[in-house]
Amino acid sequence: MMDAFSYLSVLLSIIIGLGMTQVLAAAGQLIRHRARVRFYWPSLLWAVTVLVIYVQMWWSTFGLRAYHNWTFASFSLVLLEPICFYLLAALVLPEGIEATGVDLREHYYEQHQWLFGFLLATAVVSMLKEEALSHRLPQGFNLGFHIYLLVLGVTGILIRRPRFHEILAVVAAVSVAVYIATLFATLR
Repeated sequence: MMDAFSYLSVLLSIIIGLGMTQVLAAAGQLIRHRARVRFYWPSLLWAVTVLVIYVQMWWSTFGLRAYHNWTFASFSLVLLEPICFYLLAALVLPEGIEATGVDLREHYYEQHQWLFGFLLATAVVSMLKEEALSHRLPQGFNLGFHIYLLVLGVTGILIRRPRFHEILAVVAAVSVAVYIATLFATLR
């Protein structure tokens, strides 16, 4: 007999898998059609960061196995987090470049407000999810990281300067690595 967590985690795994597939498929297109691609390294670093965050998202869902008071509302919040992030993943790299080619820098700046908007939404939903499941906001370093993501999202939306976004990509990647190493190094 399947327990509630095993049942519900299937749908979470599907959404996470679709998001990873979105980024990997776009990366595959960039590699296949590289002669028609003008590369922009912050886009590529964001794509790698998105993949790492998806792995962390899937890794952290194991912690939900002990939760037994599932309601449709609480599960909807849990599901909304990877859905918001899927929409971010859909924007990080372009699709359909076979015929026309693509300039990744141009694509990045066409999409950056939506990309950071979905990062902002993901952080808000993550905090709401924590509140719904444990009746408190994230604590300590975890709360600090969520606040950092909110600031990252707002500044990424408002500031368009290329140098800022280059620094932002590096800082975000390092911050995600530190967050994962600090809070999610072992499966709990």
